[in-house]
Amino acid sequence: MATVGVCEDEPGLRSVLTRALRNVGHEVQAVALASEAMRAFRETPPQVLILDIGLPDGDGRDLCLALRASGVDAPVLFLTARDGLHDKVAGFEAGGDDYLSKPFELEELRVRLDALLRRRTPVASVPADQPLLDGSRHALTRGDREVTLSPTEFRLLGRLMAQPGQVVRRHTLVAAAWPMGGQVSDNTLDSYVRRIRRKLDDVGGGAITTLRGVGYRWQ
Repeated sequence: MATVGVCEDEPGLRSVLTRALRNVGHEVQAVALASEAMRAFRETPPQVLILDIGLPDGDGRDLCLALRASGVDAPVLFLTARDGLHDKVAGFEAGGDDYLSKPFELEELRVRLDALLRRRTPVASVPADQPLLDGSRHALTRGDREVTLSPTEFRLLGRLMAQPGQVVRRHTLVAAAWPMGGQVSDNTLDSYVRRIRRKLDDVGGGAITTLRGVGYRWQ
């Protein structure tokens, strides 16, 4: 049995999910908003997460990126009424592990969660003083400092922060920052990284190093 974090804004579905998961022995922490999820799940990370994509105060994929960037390594199952290929690709590029389209059967949800829990592998801890991503405001914060990020900057930085100390290759960053595809030149990626570095200077923390011709690393 596991602790399950649920972020679903529709009260009826949130109640059904909570009861169904508790009936099979899981502990459930359920919230309705991305901002609530950031506070609750960052302070006490669950072992697995169920995130609705269409939230009133943000996109569940941005929430996932922000949680990953703050060191929450729990597997993520996305719930959504949008089941197009581009939507699924964007969810996986944001750090999601599985995808379930509405409407769905509770038994399928249960077995998918069980599979995610079996594959769960922990990641390195995140320093307490590092900047944090806020998915509900598309912002980077550190203490009382805050800078706003564009959607592309947010996705790019989130992908780097999710793997601290590891080199993330250029093609991986392009796929994460532009999940809907498109022609992205090396100069475009480098330009975005320069913009992010300036914003990191504004909040005073974190750094992106370059491995020329390979990719970038967050540290």
